[in-house]
Amino acid sequence: MIKKQITDLKKEKNAIILAHYYTLPEVQDIADFVGDSLALAKQAATTNADIILFAGVHFMAETAKILSPQKKVLIPDLDAGCSLADSCPAEQLEVFLKDYPNYKVLSYINCSAKVKTLSDIIVTSGNALKVVNSLPENEKIVFTPDRNLGAYINKETGREMALWNGACHVHDQLTADEVFKLKEKHPNAKVLAHPECKATVLALADFVGSTAAMLQFAKNDPSPEFIVATETGILYEMQKQNPGKQFYVVNNPETCACNDCEYMKLNTLEKIYHALETESPEIILEDELIRKALAPIQKMLEF
Repeated sequence: MIKKQITDLKKEKNAIILAHYYTLPEVQDIADFVGDSLALAKQAATTNADIILFAGVHFMAETAKILSPQKKVLIPDLDAGCSLADSCPAEQLEVFLKDYPNYKVLSYINCSAKVKTLSDIIVTSGNALKVVNSLPENEKIVFTPDRNLGAYINKETGREMALWNGACHVHDQLTADEVFKLKEKHPNAKVLAHPECKATVLALADFVGSTAAMLQFAKNDPSPEFIVATETGILYEMQKQNPGKQFYVVNNPETCACNDCEYMKLNTLEKIYHALETESPEIILEDELIRKALAPIQKMLEF
């Protein structure tokens, strides 16, 4: 019943629904597009929709607004924040950067619009290595906000980027011990890990990559089993694409439970319906903020 109501409201209001891979399966099923944050925001910008409803977290909806300032952007729950984005308040970063004059500031897209305005280039987990490798070897770089992704880039490129001390609580809490436990049970399974994980976890991975890259690897690789070190929500799409394969998510060692992002799981069908019906909560950004935040994103797209 509620799915039909949502579909009817979408048609009535010329709206589209975007859902990140980490949201609940029923939310992914109702979405027009499912994917990573930047890919979704870019996709929405190419449509003629008047309203974008982003079932994800706050910074993702902000990015959609930055790329589609003329459209109304809604988020089902304003409390759907992001521990990584929250670990880097713009005011504190501004003070931090005073110690690094003449450094180029690269920021992972998982940051607030205000942090984007302090950045020279925005990167994603899928293109960060390529962007860093394209810069001169003697370029001084500050990388924000994810220390794990930054450390991974430093290792892979031989750089010595200065790192902001932020992390995603979902990925940062995964441990090598939990990976070993799964390896003991499934010795032939390949390990896929997101670069937001700690170095000890990444060292055990057969493949390190973004959410979309992990999905592609699982689809193309002949292995019938995979251990997955990232947020649990990705398993829904992985299983859909690979019905004959087995996937085992690395557990949260603190709770011995699935590695869920509680913020992503705040997105429900009921909240999506209410947001479309009331056209709220709406993401509102000042024009000057949009202009300044768009510049480093465009810089990335040039690469």
